[in-house]
Order: sequence, then structure tokens, then C-alpha cells
Amino acid sequence: MLIPYWEKAVKFANEHGVKRIALEMHPGFCVYNPETLLKLRKAVGPTIGANLDPSHLFWQGIDPVAAIRYLGDAIYFFHAKDTKIDPINAPRIGVLDTKHYSDEVNRAWIFRSVGYGHDYQLWKDIVSNLRMVGYDDVLSIEHEDSLFTAEEGFKKAVAFLKEVIPFEAKGGMYWA
Repeated sequence: MLIPYWEKAVKFANEHGVKRIALEMHPGFCVYNPETLLKLRKAVGPTIGANLDPSHLFWQGIDPVAAIRYLGDAIYFFHAKDTKIDPINAPRIGVLDTKHYSDEVNRAWIFRSVGYGHDYQLWKDIVSNLRMVGYDDVLSIEHEDSLFTAEEGFKKAVAFLKEVIPFEAKGGMYWA
């Protein structure tokens, strides 16, 4: 049922000049991880790509760097959002926790501003691997961190990302 729907949707989109549809891989959706995204893409064509949100991958225990390398040029958009897996609650209740977002102390995981779930090195690896696979577009900051106001979360994410995003165009190699 999913593939016939998307075959029609992609045909309609293409007939109207839309060449890229970016699906966010989210637990609970039919396309929830890199494997299911690429399966759909193989069935209906390269109009389908990923809106890669690493917070959803972290939540599922998927390494976003490995996912970036696996998806390659199928990445059409990127959300800069983090997730913190709670080391006390997750081993006890698992990561499929759906308690209300405001119940942070009892949840197995929570969405966090970039840098509050994972460190600089991992985010440097994420950004570097995006560049390696040819993604040179927007890193959209998505704020869902219930511990910060939208303004504070945004400011912290910007400050953090300034430290990990390369600002100069990719250049040639220099050999001594």
C-alpha cells in the first residue's frame, strides 16, 4: 500500500515540477530509518530522499554518521537537533517511551539542543560526513528541547554549530 501511494505521489509531484521530496525518518512512520527510506527510494525513484534528523536516529540507537554514509546523495535536507538518552530510565523502560515531553525526569530520552545530547567530536563527524557525501546545503536548527526556551535553545545551538561547521569552500589538498 505504501509503494503504490508513493508511486502516484512522485508521478504527480514530477508532473508539477517537484523533483525532490524529503521524508523525515521517524519512529512510528512507515519510513523510520535509512534502510526503509532507501527501500522506498529504490521502488519509486530518486524524487524521494531524506530529511535527515539525527535526533530520531539517536533515539533509535542508529549511528547518524553511519547513516549519512549509507544514505549518501539521498540526503536532501538536514535538521540540527540532538537527543539525550537517559542513562537511568532507558535501561529500565527502553527507548520506545512515549511519556509526555514535559515529564523529562521519567522519560527514557528527550530531544535536546545541539550539543546537549552529544559532544563536539560527534557533531564534527556528522558535519564532516555530510560534506564527504556531497551535502552542501542548510543545517536547519529544529528546537524541541523542553529544558530551554526556544530563544535560549536556538542561541545555544548556533554557538555550538559555529564550532563544528566549516565555513570555507572545500579546497584542494596541499602537500609539503
